Amino acid sequence: MSTENLTPSTTESGTVLVTGGTGFLGGHSVARLLRDGYRTRVTVRDSGQRAGVLAALRQADVDPAGRLEFAVADLNVDDGWARVMDGVSYVLHHASPFPATPPESEEELVRPARDGALRVISAARTAGVRRVVMTSSYAAVGYTLKPDNQYTEEDWTDPDTEGLPAYHKSKVLAERAAWDDVRTHGGIELTVVNPTGIFGPQLGDRPSASPGLVRGMLTGQMPVVPVMYFGVVDVRDVVDLHLRAMLHPKAAGERFIAVGGPSISFFGMAQILREHFPAAADLLPSVELTIEQVRESAKTQPALRDAATLQGRIPVISNEKARSVLDWEPRDVTETIVATAESQLQRGLTLPENHDPGR
Repeated sequence: MSTENLTPSTTESGTVLVTGGTGFLGGHSVARLLRDGYRTRVTVRDSGQRAGVLAALRQADVDPAGRLEFAVADLNVDDGWARVMDGVSYVLHHASPFPATPPESEEELVRPARDGALRVISAARTAGVRRVVMTSSYAAVGYTLKPDNQYTEEDWTDPDTEGLPAYHKSKVLAERAAWDDVRTHGGIELTVVNPTGIFGPQLGDRPSASPGLVRGMLTGQMPVVPVMYFGVVDVRDVVDLHLRAMLHPKAAGERFIAVGGPSISFFGMAQILREHFPAAADLLPSVELTIEQVRESAKTQPALRDAATLQGRIPVISNEKARSVLDWEPRDVTETIVATAESQLQRGLTLPENHDPGR
């Protein structure tokens, strides 16, 4: 999955700025960029966050070799972004608010996601950055139901969809605003990546949602799961797609869905884990709620609104555009789920005795 054929010399390509470098996707992006020889600058809200990034790099066995630097900047304010962009050739804009619990007001998510994206694009344009690759989400693509359940980059979630979670709405409005800004003002190339659920090996100590989901299943914290089908993609493949989108001439002005294969359900994910980690079989989810039960429970449990919105349908999510335009080749979904679980075991998760990976 190398991108070497897309650029003659990574060391001559200038600095790549990564926002959200302290997160799950961001940590893997920084590791990959440094491994590939790029000078990399990571934005942090405060200097104390540097330690987490460095810890993730140590876990990834990556030596920055003097090519990593940090810059303090806040997506909620203009101050500092001009300095952050100095000498930058490309921006990977991963940062966006992702709360552990639903906010009291959706504006708590919408405003920083939308305004932060516009702030980054504006500063990048002024600094003469070549291209911004923005991480949006499948949430901006496929959460307005279609009769055929088939989704491509041509599809958009209607932000007024009934029951749409605030996070999903923030991703729609932030991506829309970014495209509108570039169309109106020009002066910079924009490419957007829309990942489905991002799984894979965890770096650093900061918990992340998807690996945490697998950990929860393996430790018996999720005996019951809602009926819900969704796309899965490996974090390493999402990074690879971002780098391809950053460098490929045909990626400018395009959006690309990142999904590893056919949609899977929570229950299907548990079946994969049961097959590969039989020692955890009795701890894995054994009951799947019906869509009627999900709808009723979602009235009082905001975490189930996502599942209620999708109504138990099985979306057919296409990755053909990324494959054909950017020669992207994602890992198999089963491989990704197993790698996620193995990462949790390496991080101290223990299964009952006589654990046998079954591989």
